[in-house]
Amino acid sequence: MLRSRHRSHTSSSPSREQSTIAAIDLGTNSCRLLIAKVEGQSFRVIDSFSRVVRLGEGVHSTNLLTEAAIERTIDALRICQEKIEHNKVCHLRAVTTEACRRAKNSDELVKRALKELGLSIDIISPEEEARLALSGCAGVLNSRIPFALAFDIGGGSTEVMWLRINEPRRLHRRRFPVIEVIDCISLPYGVVTLCDRYNNQSYNPLVYNEIRQEIQDLLQDFSSKHNIHSALNRQKVQMIGTSGTVTTLAAISLNLERYDRRMIDGVFLELPDIHQMSSEIFAMNHDQRADHPCIGTGRTDLVVMGTAILEGICDTWPVPRLRVADRGVREGILMELVKEIYPSRSVHPKFLKK
Repeated sequence: MLRSRHRSHTSSSPSREQSTIAAIDLGTNSCRLLIAKVEGQSFRVIDSFSRVVRLGEGVHSTNLLTEAAIERTIDALRICQEKIEHNKVCHLRAVTTEACRRAKNSDELVKRALKELGLSIDIISPEEEARLALSGCAGVLNSRIPFALAFDIGGGSTEVMWLRINEPRRLHRRRFPVIEVIDCISLPYGVVTLCDRYNNQSYNPLVYNEIRQEIQDLLQDFSSKHNIHSALNRQKVQMIGTSGTVTTLAAISLNLERYDRRMIDGVFLELPDIHQMSSEIFAMNHDQRADHPCIGTGRTDLVVMGTAILEGICDTWPVPRLRVADRGVREGILMELVKEIYPSRSVHPKFLKK
């Protein structure tokens, strides 16, 4: 397997104040792109792209990427590259996660992307994946609550972080909390790998409850190690989730007819509502899920695997409400690119509807 290294793609050099940057997050389920303009102390997203590629299809049982999955992924990356060229991107980082970490032949995809598209893709560790996700969603943390549980339910794995939120410091006339990562854990459970493992048995309550219980079992030692329940009992813990699962539940809770990230990012979900909506999704048949504007074709099984993982997390740590972050690895990459270009700046993302 190739060792992960940081790479930056640079084209012609426009003025720093007009720098265009891009981030690609090639996950186990989806290929996602964000392109942004750097504007003062912030960046503004100007273009985006997302496509379900199911790169990790079958990896759970074979430890290999299939030819079909590689082809789907190259097709999606080709669209990303076209958008990158069209927007005259001068700084780019592309990363891939669990599927390529696990697959023995992930170098085939990496080499093809470089040869055919000129894209250098980093295979990043679970720790770096968690750090980038945190960097992307840190802006929704409440600085008045001293601890946080942050999680990202992915296609191939689920990352969970235990954070300490220190006193805010003043930077550029604004105050920002100082976030310390106490520990993180990567669970080998993602929505795609679970669909493969259980052969799409998303209507079997025994399978659902088995996943939910296994998540609790995997988190117990982590929870005991850091005495998380003590902090939880003292109401000193907030919880943040970033993934398609939690954003889907947020969209359902808002009765959206069309997904709008500006309405989702920062929304709170109450714990009873999470369990209720998860039960309602499970009770739907395939067509009902496919026809739902917040689920859709292609995610009918994935969303159930995701809610099983989510409920397992909430069973372990029953924080009264969850804050949804429609941000993650891509935003984390963009923030780090800006810091490289402008080391003295603090970075604040802004989003346009796409």
